[in-house]
Amino acid sequence: MTPNEKTVATFETRMRQMILRFQELKKENETLYTMISENEQNIKKLQAQLEQGQNDYNSLKMAKMIEITDGDLDGAKERLSKLIRDVNKCIAILSDEK
Repeated sequence: MTPNEKTVATFETRMRQMILRFQELKKENETLYTMISENEQNIKKLQAQLEQGQNDYNSLKMAKMIEITDGDLDGAKERLSKLIRDVNKCIAILSDEK
């Protein structure tokens, strides 16, 4: 083999190696892009779940506040009714004394 043929053979070998390495990197790149896409979809899904959870929490918090307010309102109504009954009894007693 002449020095030129040897140089050409070495060049061809290196080119084949470079082509193979390029194909490997191309496959790896496609795999990584696929993973990124899947992760982005997963992130969007988790963000939607988080937003829904926050909305549910806020709704529950509002419902609890309304429930407490209604409970206080019912308690206040009962106390007021009792006070009215007591006042009516006092009026009735005072009316009988005259």
